[in-house]
Amino acid sequence: MSFWTGRDGDRPGPFPPPPPGTEADLVIAGGGYTGLWAAILAKEEAPGRDVLLLEAETIGFGGSGRNGGFVSDSLTHGLSHGEAMWPGELPALVRLGRENLRDLAATLDRHGVDAGLNLTGKTTVAVRPHQIGELRALERLHLRHGDDAVWLDAERMRADVDSPTYLGGLRVRSTGGLVDPGLLVFGLCRIAAKLGVRIHEGTPVTGVERSGPGLAVRTPAGTVRAGQALIATNAYPSPLRRLRPFILPVWDYAMVTEPLSAERLAAVGWRERQGLTDAGNQFHYYRLTSDDRILWGGYDAIYHFRGRTDEALSSRPATFAALETQFAETFPQLADVSFTHRWGGAIDSTSRFTAMFGTALDGRVGYSLGYTGLGVAASRFGAQVALDLLAGRSTERTRLEMVRRSPLPFPPEPLRWPVVELTRRALIGSDDRGGRRGPWLRLLDRFGVGFNS
Repeated sequence: MSFWTGRDGDRPGPFPPPPPGTEADLVIAGGGYTGLWAAILAKEEAPGRDVLLLEAETIGFGGSGRNGGFVSDSLTHGLSHGEAMWPGELPALVRLGRENLRDLAATLDRHGVDAGLNLTGKTTVAVRPHQIGELRALERLHLRHGDDAVWLDAERMRADVDSPTYLGGLRVRSTGGLVDPGLLVFGLCRIAAKLGVRIHEGTPVTGVERSGPGLAVRTPAGTVRAGQALIATNAYPSPLRRLRPFILPVWDYAMVTEPLSAERLAAVGWRERQGLTDAGNQFHYYRLTSDDRILWGGYDAIYHFRGRTDEALSSRPATFAALETQFAETFPQLADVSFTHRWGGAIDSTSRFTAMFGTALDGRVGYSLGYTGLGVAASRFGAQVALDLLAGRSTERTRLEMVRRSPLPFPPEPLRWPVVELTRRALIGSDDRGGRRGPWLRLLDRFGVGFNS
């Protein structure tokens, strides 16, 4: 179980399945960040709207309760990726992302939710020589967009956070920070319930169909009648089968150490307590928790044939062993620290590394999914886009090319797995060749497939 959602006393509920004959104005499928934000925003906009949220397992069961807690203002999987994909819209996307993060923080503050939000930014470290030039170029891009970004050479980087693997680092203080994912998803659940959203766990949505002027939402507990529906299932199979070719569930793994003593923490430094990532295609992400543990994750990104998302895949001993070895190489002064928690979770990737949006069934169903690991804050934006689309509103958000155009679908099985594996190996090879992209990655670049972030 995830460190974030396994702590006693944090979880709201339980919320039993809905009774037979249930009806609602808006039914939301998915009890993670996107679904909860959609419920909150819908009720804030129209307090009299009857909103019903259905979660297949428990609130925060998926990626919302398993991520590393990095919160970013980016809607485009980073500035470099945004510049490559939507250069003409990037200033607007940057502004909208900043406004979205500001409004996220304001909502938590307004409702008195302490989710451990700390907007201290992030540091990306170079651990191979070619990454120095890449990060210096990224520094210039951040500065052009008004960010507080500074390059740290190896000596200054190690004075900040001490690792013999560091060749330098890009410290950006203005683009996000950290949050406690469990406190966030449970806090959003409490806000939604306080606003009058009806929440039901253990209720997977198995299908959505037209029914007269509205919809029939199929569940094992019976059919729910609804005026509209919003799909927020992300990495898990969508009840709208037409969406499944666009989403690739990729498994990511993380571990958490025992609490560090003050002396051990001092041996690392880390006085600003920011999140860190390294700059490779295969990268680690890591951070401190409120009780001075280190969360250490990433590196492996595993796709299973036919997109499996069953819970048996949440444990992968080979990956945990590799992560533990890499942790000791990064922080040899902590090589004897033990890990108390290990887990995995599925990330909802699209071929362009950013979310997709749209409607179905004559505009009665809206959806937003595919955040590719950067959905902690972007899910709020996605929920608002889906609500705009359901309402038929033309807004600055819905007019974005990123919203109007869908990513390319992934090929069907049995072709999908070898294509994904070929791409994964090409990305690893690029790291080994000093960042040079081989013919397969260059071909994908030509088709606008987002493996350049």
